[in-house]
Amino acid sequence: MPRVLPRVAVEATPARTRLPTQVAVWLLDNPRLGHAPSVKRLAGRLLKQPARAGVVQAQSRLGQLMCRDCGNTRDRRIGLEMLRQAARSGDRHAQLELGRLYCQPRTLEPQQARHWLELAAAQGSAEAKHLLGGL
Repeated sequence: MPRVLPRVAVEATPARTRLPTQVAVWLLDNPRLGHAPSVKRLAGRLLKQPARAGVVQAQSRLGQLMCRDCGNTRDRRIGLEMLRQAARSGDRHAQLELGRLYCQPRTLEPQQARHWLELAAAQGSAEAKHLLGGL
């Protein structure tokens, strides 16, 4: 039976947060546009308000952007907190990203990494299963 949870979650969010989130995700996932710094900045601005409003997908994607592409410590810290919020809400991508981050040498915390990777693996993430094998 196909899962309809993402669609239900999107329909339950107000239109003022749904459209910017959808546009930002489309921009980031677009193979031609998604890697350009200007597109990432635009997507980040589009995701900011929905993330503050508690839209899990926006929190997850903005957190990933801030942790991967921001040069300063403050933005990375904010991104990490957004990822935690989304991961606690059950977002598999945020759980996987937190697991990856906690596996890195500068933030090495194997217990945290294992916790988040196990949650992502339980939701079917093959990459999380692979990373768990290496811990």
